[in-house]
Amino acid sequence: MGAVRALRKLTAEPGLQLVDIPEPVCGDKDVKIRVLRAGLCGTDLHLHDYDEWAAGAMQVPQTLGHEFFGEVAEVGADVTHIAVGDKVSGEGHLVCGVCRNCRAGRRHLCIHTVGVGVNRDGAFADYVVIPAMNAWVHPPDIDPELGVLFDPLGNAVHTALQWPLVGEDVAITGAGPIGVMATAVVRHAGARRICVTDLSAARLALAKAAGADLVVDVTSGGSLGAAQESLGMVEGFDVGLEMSGSPAASRDLIANMNHGGRIAMLGLPKGPYEIDWGPVITHMITIRGIYGREMFETWYLMGAMLATSPELGRSVTSVITGRYAAQDWEAAFAETRSGQGGKVILDWS
Repeated sequence: MGAVRALRKLTAEPGLQLVDIPEPVCGDKDVKIRVLRAGLCGTDLHLHDYDEWAAGAMQVPQTLGHEFFGEVAEVGADVTHIAVGDKVSGEGHLVCGVCRNCRAGRRHLCIHTVGVGVNRDGAFADYVVIPAMNAWVHPPDIDPELGVLFDPLGNAVHTALQWPLVGEDVAITGAGPIGVMATAVVRHAGARRICVTDLSAARLALAKAAGADLVVDVTSGGSLGAAQESLGMVEGFDVGLEMSGSPAASRDLIANMNHGGRIAMLGLPKGPYEIDWGPVITHMITIRGIYGREMFETWYLMGAMLATSPELGRSVTSVITGRYAAQDWEAAFAETRSGQGGKVILDWS
């Protein structure tokens, strides 16, 4: 085996380098994947910057990247359900299999979860090795730009489908790539009215195209309260999806929920913040935290919805606004950091 390219953090300080490393070895229970596309997300920015969280999470040296699509190049001796040539994405959360939640079938709640590209070498490289059980096999003709989105789409699906949506009024705070994909999923699942808030006009345009009935730019004084009037609502939103991590967005969401409303929170805040718990209690609002995907039910749901709705697939891939060759990774990171566009992907093919 020869050398392969990898985008790595080599030292415990900000920055990354595209370097040559030995081709990774495929274990008996693993698959080696030739990476064709990889997506950037906010986690990669934290790791690039080597902030306090990143310093405690990653090992140095380490290859980044946890959103990817590729072709199986090698399978381990014990692997029987995946073949060389299969097109796959990867579930980036590796679980222990023996803790209480794993044994109960709740693997997404594993207390020993290890993240590909966060706690071990990832997919910003020509090849990545993961346990075979974490590889998700796609139809052979899947568009690589859809395959690379399965990780973040899984976050959107996991969040959106926490609650019944048919005929419900839904507020989504945050129109980043996952918020936009959640908008498409909520529309597909039968919501009545959908309102999306954000700070970026460009991102709100993506949400509108994905199925939002109303988008609200909070930088110009917009709010969910005013949105209710525009939509002719009188009782508040039935379902809320918090995708921004913004304290102000969370407070606005809680203040505009119907009695008995249900909120799923995916956006990670930068730190603690105050919440008025009065309405949560007196309006009997349910709040649930979401992280990652439900293994592997979310993956089955994604596959089923996309197989039956080409329109949903088009809405999902519409979030890709930046495409860069792997060697142009610095420009890709800069676009992601701008917070103005959608999903940015690296082409490793």
